[in-house]
Amino acid sequence: MKEKVYGFLKTVPKGKVVTYGQIAEAAGNPKAARAVGNILHRNPDGENIPCYKAVDSKGKLSANYAFGGIEKQRERLEKEGIEVENFRVDLNKYKF
Repeated sequence: MKEKVYGFLKTVPKGKVVTYGQIAEAAGNPKAARAVGNILHRNPDGENIPCYKAVDSKGKLSANYAFGGIEKQRERLEKEGIEVENFRVDLNKYKF
């Protein structure tokens, strides 16, 4: 499953985010959003596997972002032009 998770994340275009549920569905297991979070937390390559683009079903960033915490995730999203307010993104605007 992790190969499918990482592969899907690589298809997310610049300026877009995905939810853990979307990733789980794309990986073939729609009820595995929590497992997706665990897989992303163990991401071996934060530069080439953009796990910072994953948010929860309400657009909230991860307090436990594996590559520097929530501030770093916010920074990386904003670098792509994604507006982050109160550590949340507008899924109506930025969801892939």
